[in-house]
Amino acid sequence: MKAAPQPTQREALIAALSEDTLYDLAIVGGGATGLGVALDAALRGLRVVLVESHDFAKGASSRATKLVHGGVRYLAQGNIALVREALHERSTLLHNAPHLAQRLPFVMPSYKFWETPFYGLGLKMYDALAGRDGLGPTEFLSRSATLGCLPTLQPQGLKGGVKYWDGQFDDARLALALARSAAAQGALLLNYVSATALVHAQGKVAGLICEDGETGRSHTLRARCVVNATGVWVDTLRQLDGEAIGRQTQPLVAPSQGVHIVVDREFLPTDHAMLVPATADGRVLFAVPWLGKVILGTTDTPRHDLAREPDPFAEEVAFILDESARYLRRAPTRADVRSIWVGLRPLVKPQQDDPDAPTKGLSREHTVLVSRSGLVTVTGGKWTTYRAMAEDVLEKCFESHLLPRTKPGVTTDFLLVGAGTVAGPRPRISDPPGLHSYGSDGPEVLALPGADRPLGGGLTEAMVRFAARFEYARTVEDVLARRSRLLFLDAAQAGALASPVARILHEENGCDPRLDAFSGLVRHYLTVPLSQAGREAA
Repeated sequence: MKAAPQPTQREALIAALSEDTLYDLAIVGGGATGLGVALDAALRGLRVVLVESHDFAKGASSRATKLVHGGVRYLAQGNIALVREALHERSTLLHNAPHLAQRLPFVMPSYKFWETPFYGLGLKMYDALAGRDGLGPTEFLSRSATLGCLPTLQPQGLKGGVKYWDGQFDDARLALALARSAAAQGALLLNYVSATALVHAQGKVAGLICEDGETGRSHTLRARCVVNATGVWVDTLRQLDGEAIGRQTQPLVAPSQGVHIVVDREFLPTDHAMLVPATADGRVLFAVPWLGKVILGTTDTPRHDLAREPDPFAEEVAFILDESARYLRRAPTRADVRSIWVGLRPLVKPQQDDPDAPTKGLSREHTVLVSRSGLVTVTGGKWTTYRAMAEDVLEKCFESHLLPRTKPGVTTDFLLVGAGTVAGPRPRISDPPGLHSYGSDGPEVLALPGADRPLGGGLTEAMVRFAARFEYARTVEDVLARRSRLLFLDAAQAGALASPVARILHEENGCDPRLDAFSGLVRHYLTVPLSQAGREAA
């Protein structure tokens, strides 16, 4: 297969969008699922094109809780099959991207005598389900050992705890590794290109029409098969498909909102994460060390709109801060928040759904549907199982005779870009950001101009140039939110670096890096809403 143009040359990538080419597979959506399908299909020798309306991983795929996990709460729900699959995929992901995903110890503190044996036995079952894919044994901890793992834990009433192992990762950079890996296998991937319509021929999907967000120019892509992998937005494309063939479509997705609050590491100065499996209202609370900060969250709240940058609800913020105060010796306040961000989860609706029902009970399993016209839609699932989801999508395409069956997939042991040999020990993902996230690409970054010119927040001028030349970065947001994770870690610091990043991007790309838009985004990530009770107290 002819190799795709170098991703540093957007003009070449756009020029490759030819109406004369018949693609085997056209994918709409550049999140975890779409990128996973693109890589799997390209490795099977299929001709693949993928378009993403914004940036890769702009949606939920950059807003996860950063955990590679089997799902302890799904075990409590009795969903053994989902947990077993996720535990296997957890091991696969850690193997295929060791520079971006690593194991992480978790501690469940116990404030009641029954909690340690109860949760401990459940986690022993978690270990048993993992089998050879286990990351470490579950341990019962004494009170002192629990405080040794979580030194800022509230000691009053503490009885002990349970320690177990899961994984953590850098979601947006993993998405970029998937994109670059797929491109290296011949797939054509473009960000800031929107699918505006589907092309039908004799009642069957035969391609799509897309528009370059930078020039406004439209392109028609012919394809044997079109995959709708747009996350919480899948119903938009499904509706277009239904209207074209005169068939009504019912909404498939019930969006759930998850809020994450980032505070300084001093609130939990350890390499252990804390998990509270049942808060006052039955939700799960995490406190996770990540890139030198601590992530607190997450919530699980129904949401009926599909904003690209959802606002956190004041009640969600109050819930996270109030629950954190119950378990941490020093309670973080609104003034301690360095960044606050929201992700929308594409949960699949049940057959008989209540629009106001709690989403925490909905299935996290993924769904693959094929419409009467042949449009393939995939939604649901989670980052940990992206690879298995991609396999399921392609299997559905083969079963539906939308694609000729090809050689078996090989993604189980396929090392992603950057996972090659790196000299010396790998730093932990809980450490502050730096060159280590580039893995074996590190020497290439160091060879670029500006490697010795730090900008701040672990970012150098050379990293910005690398993002523009090799990682599809077009805007300040692309660099400071997803190539670097600074917007998610410390929004104020990201704002301070926006101007120099914009200058470098303009030098590299010659287009508007959208500095003004990023300034507004910084304010959004710094805005901590105040609940009604808080306003009254103020």
